[in-house]
Amino acid sequence: MALKTERFIKKEISKIKRKVGKDFAVCATSGGVDSMVCAFMAHRALGRNLIALFIDDGLMREKEPQKVARILKKRGIRTVIINAAKDFLKALEGKKDPEDMRKAFRDTFYKTLGKSARSYKAKYLIQGTIAADVRETKGKIKSQHNVLSQIGISPKRYGLSIIEPLVKLYKPDVRKVGKALGLPKIIYERMPFPGPGLATRIVGEVTPSRVKVVRKATAIVEKELNKLKPFQAFAVLLNDRATGVKKGQRAFGNIIVIRSVQSKNALTATPTKISYKILEKIQKRIVREIPQVTKVLYDLSPKPPSTIEYI
Repeated sequence: MALKTERFIKKEISKIKRKVGKDFAVCATSGGVDSMVCAFMAHRALGRNLIALFIDDGLMREKEPQKVARILKKRGIRTVIINAAKDFLKALEGKKDPEDMRKAFRDTFYKTLGKSARSYKAKYLIQGTIAADVRETKGKIKSQHNVLSQIGISPKRYGLSIIEPLVKLYKPDVRKVGKALGLPKIIYERMPFPGPGLATRIVGEVTPSRVKVVRKATAIVEKELNKLKPFQAFAVLLNDRATGVKKGQRAFGNIIVIRSVQSKNALTATPTKISYKILEKIQKRIVREIPQVTKVLYDLSPKPPSTIEYI
């Protein structure tokens, strides 16, 4: 059944007003379309009684906190950046199993939000959980960072009462809602970025130096593939290393995988058909601009059997 966008927006705004009343609420806002739609919708419902919280977990794109805060503040939304990079990197330290990493991230995420909500005397957390997040978590494909009550974890553990306006929608409908709400096109058409950020693009232990490598590589991949309008495009840092040659000498360096897919709802995906010329350009930029890298690969795996992200 086609989503009746305006009716949906009106209904959800009414529900937020009714539930929050005259109390304060915080909205977890990462800069992705899901959380930004929630922030814009909640702002319409609550005005100054809403605070958008951007958790800088040290795993975001370069200068992402400042860019997102600028967009939100321009629309009159009270915005606070929480610097929690040390907490998240400590929680991930030594962990290599993907599920252990995701659960550690989730626990730190909600502990940070719970602490912040209490400091602002906010009774409610509004977040952009969508149907695909719940489906993948309940199906045990991978634990999404923003799914709690649906898998039997009470938000009260973190001192939170959660509102999820988008929980029955998939990505295409979320984009429609974003457009109708007046979000900038650069936001409602933006490619998805995982909740645990660059941690999902590092196979093996997450460390500051490894995050730095994959952040730079992802920026290159996104820029060079932007014209192809993929559903998602990014770089992955593998745990293995490979022998290379730099300046005539042996170099034992990192392996980067280019990942780009086409999809509608993230439940299935096919690899983007990229010309060899473009792939070669990306490879040359990555090796030139990131000296630690000696090998660049392209992932041709569809979903299923693969997932879009690696972790």
